[in-house]
Amino acid sequence: MLNSILLLFGNLGTTELIIIVVIILLLFGGKKIPELMKGIGKGVRSYKEGLEDVKKEIEKPINEVTDDNKKVDEEKDSQK
Repeated sequence: MLNSILLLFGNLGTTELIIIVVIILLLFGGKKIPELMKGIGKGVRSYKEGLEDVKKEIEKPINEVTDDNKKVDEEKDSQK
């Protein structure tokens, strides 16, 4: 996880990251940061749910075609 965070910030060193964190603390304050993180978490959760909904909508017609093909195959087998 740390590697992915470091890739996100590119070539920023430890000193730069500490300065960024201090600036964020000064801008938002200690009480607002948990609320900010909670909002970001809700946004990420909503985004993931949206992706799952889109994925289900895409797979739904494929599953219907597959089910229809199975029914046709079963009908052919029962007629023999």
